[in-house]
Amino acid sequence: MVFSSLNFLFIFLPVFLILYYVIPFKAKNLVLLIASIIFYAWGEPVYVILMLLNIGFNYVAGRQFEYLHDERSRKKQLIIAVIVNLFLLGFFKYAGLFTNTLNAIFKLGIEWKGLPLPIGISFYTFQALSYVIDVYRGKVHVQRNIIDFGAYITMFPQLIAGPIVRYDQVERQLRRRKISWAKAGFGMNRFLFGLGKKVLLANNLGMLYTAIQAADSRSFLTAWLGAIAYSMQIFFDFAGYSDMAIGLGKMLGFDFAENFDYPYISSTVTEFWSRWHISLATWFREYVYYPLGGNRVGVARHILNLLIVWGLTGLWHGANWNYVIWGLYYGVILILEKYILSPLLKRLPKVVKHIYTLLLVIFGMAIFGNNDFSAMGAYMKNMIGGGVTGFADAAFLYYFKSNLILLLLSVFFCLPVFRKLMAKTEKEKPLINLIFGIAIFILSVGFLVSGSFNPFLYFRF
Repeated sequence: MVFSSLNFLFIFLPVFLILYYVIPFKAKNLVLLIASIIFYAWGEPVYVILMLLNIGFNYVAGRQFEYLHDERSRKKQLIIAVIVNLFLLGFFKYAGLFTNTLNAIFKLGIEWKGLPLPIGISFYTFQALSYVIDVYRGKVHVQRNIIDFGAYITMFPQLIAGPIVRYDQVERQLRRRKISWAKAGFGMNRFLFGLGKKVLLANNLGMLYTAIQAADSRSFLTAWLGAIAYSMQIFFDFAGYSDMAIGLGKMLGFDFAENFDYPYISSTVTEFWSRWHISLATWFREYVYYPLGGNRVGVARHILNLLIVWGLTGLWHGANWNYVIWGLYYGVILILEKYILSPLLKRLPKVVKHIYTLLLVIFGMAIFGNNDFSAMGAYMKNMIGGGVTGFADAAFLYYFKSNLILLLLSVFFCLPVFRKLMAKTEKEKPLINLIFGIAIFILSVGFLVSGSFNPFLYFRF
């Protein structure tokens, strides 16, 4: 089940919210846990068992730290917990990739039938790891209530595609949180705005990119138009989901951290990654980059640390080597900005830096969006002027004119103007926000009923 489905909007969510609001607070986490399991089982009934095992194992692993007092035993317990979590993630997500790679390199002929990827396993595994690591560090207390712990791992608002909620962010909220009609109303509006980003913008941008990518030949401008459409599709798809997750959290009394902060207004790639998928970047910084030594080491080691982190960041996104290349692509750019380009970037006008950042980010989407290396190479070649049918062609004019309003709206909603306007009206004229949210809901439902349905892109990551 996904948020942008009629079953969720008209059956699951209303029934759950009614039950959640009428029961006493002490039973809310139990209802949340049961509802989250039903939500997950709707599309992945078999893998509910895997999730329950994840809850049980990490709950016991956390409790073990209460009885271990010498550092050697505690570290051993931590290593076991990390290995088990990463093994399960690696087995279900990456076994096929590495088997196929070994077969291709060494001609081994190992058969691998493949397994369906458990939805959201990358997200809930990272949440479980944040818990056991922070318990080991003494940053959070051991959770003795398995219902509360289960609710944290399975919480359906951010279960499938994030944001990645670290345990220290919700430890207190699991025990007590503010639930009010005002907060619920704000959350509902945030949810509806996210729904609009996904259904009205991302889905239609996706159709534009799919048409351009499938073409046998492309002009230079057509290739860039497709890459721009895909860049905005990814943003509205994932940022829309994050908005819905944050909004649902508000309705339940939780305050989740922001996951996107208008990344396309960035002036450097470094700034871009401080605004894009913030929860993932923060997770890798806290649990990989800092333990490796961060930037408190020599230049050579710091460069290696960055390449390791960004290689893993790319691999996290999917079981294909194009994601690793995409991650390393950003790692190299960030290294160049840190050690070579920084003096130059400081002197450039902001508009030039903004264009520089957008060009690199959009070009990188050609890597991210193509699992097939030949297709990736062909598309990237088109974007630098190779193998094209000219600078512009009839296809470009058709795609551009027929999608002009969509593109202009998408550019507008990539900017923080709308957020500032909504924040102002929320205080002064909240009825306007409510009317606008209802309008988005009606339009979105209309698209869902009459149009083709696209699942969230990050479900497969």
